Amino acid sequence: MRRRHSLALPLLLALRGAASAQAPWPSRPVRIIVPFGLGGSADVAARFLAEPLSQALGQPVVIENRPGAGAVIGTEAAAKAAPDGHTLLLMSNTHTANETLLPQRPYVLMRDLMPVAAINSATHVLAVHPSLGVTSVAALIAKAKAAPGTIDFASSGPGTPYHIAGEVFASMAGIQLNHIPFRGSNDARTALLAGQVPMMFDAVPTMRDQIGAGRVVGLATTGTRRSPLLPELPVVADALPGYEAAIWLGLMAPRGTPDPVVARLHAEVGRILEAGAAREAMARGGAAPMPMSVAEFDAFLRRDIDRQREWIRMAKIQVG
Repeated sequence: MRRRHSLALPLLLALRGAASAQAPWPSRPVRIIVPFGLGGSADVAARFLAEPLSQALGQPVVIENRPGAGAVIGTEAAAKAAPDGHTLLLMSNTHTANETLLPQRPYVLMRDLMPVAAINSATHVLAVHPSLGVTSVAALIAKAKAAPGTIDFASSGPGTPYHIAGEVFASMAGIQLNHIPFRGSNDARTALLAGQVPMMFDAVPTMRDQIGAGRVVGLATTGTRRSPLLPELPVVADALPGYEAAIWLGLMAPRGTPDPVVARLHAEVGRILEAGAAREAMARGGAAPMPMSVAEFDAFLRRDIDRQREWIRMAKIQVG
């Protein structure tokens, strides 16, 4: 009897394990970790996805903001989470830049996380405080050349798209700007509006009202063509040929998340973003969808890591 019992116990545990592995997903709330502060592009996108994704999955989708250390704190938490489909990371080109900027980070993006879905991309606007006394990109460059190292620019933190945009701008223009990092876009924007920092690259829809009210001066947007939200502004490339900058967003999951779960998430996010209401909302936010398969998003991420490395080396950007 003891022998029979000893053989039956492993079989019972194996059967229970198989049943557990086939348990329906999701079986509890899904959290999206946003490694940035409230109110930024990533936070807005995560909250936009949360309700329709919750309805599709039949479980609450909870947004967890975990900013700090150039997005490393939240990203590490996502990378170390159980790969069961209940934790996702809302990421951006901050992450592809960090692969070069932060060699000591406690994770490797493409080793510890896996792509789920690309979301959207949006260009920036270059805005300055009126006290700087410039109304064009050419005038800004001339002023910076006349007094090297006297103009500061704010960003939402080291390695963020707004930081990279400013450093690449300075490198291409042959000028010296001082980077002043903040904990998030809201803090950087507040400093710009107060005149504490005279210059910033920021999100077009967020800054549009401030430009319209005359609190800041919009100099140019950073796409290849004029922004429909600020059509009166030229593009930076008119004064600085070849310049282009944007922020893009995507979802990743801990490496090892089951392929069927990733496929379901990719499909649901795709359906949300393809809806007319979603496209209209993104357009109002100055963003355009980035439809890609999981494999295409994987290739995109790897290419962007290489591209960010080239920009960072060209601009001689260092963090810390």
